[in-house]
Amino acid sequence: MANDIRICDKCKHISVKKMVPKLQKMAPDAEIKVGCKSYCGPCAKRAFIFINGRYVTGPTEDEAIEKASQYVKKVR
Repeated sequence: MANDIRICDKCKHISVKKMVPKLQKMAPDAEIKVGCKSYCGPCAKRAFIFINGRYVTGPTEDEAIEKASQYVKKVR
């Protein structure tokens, strides 16, 4: 099963253009969806990634990606 990764294009703490390639490198098989996730409270304060059913946040997009990497499913 491929990884399901979602990010918000309205989040002020990430750059979609920079984040998507980093996420693709982290999980090459992932289906990355970009759009509002209705997570506006935390999204207004921190960068976040929704990965495989979990919300992961960090003060920066790189820290959020680092935290999200532990939830990447390994593909066989």
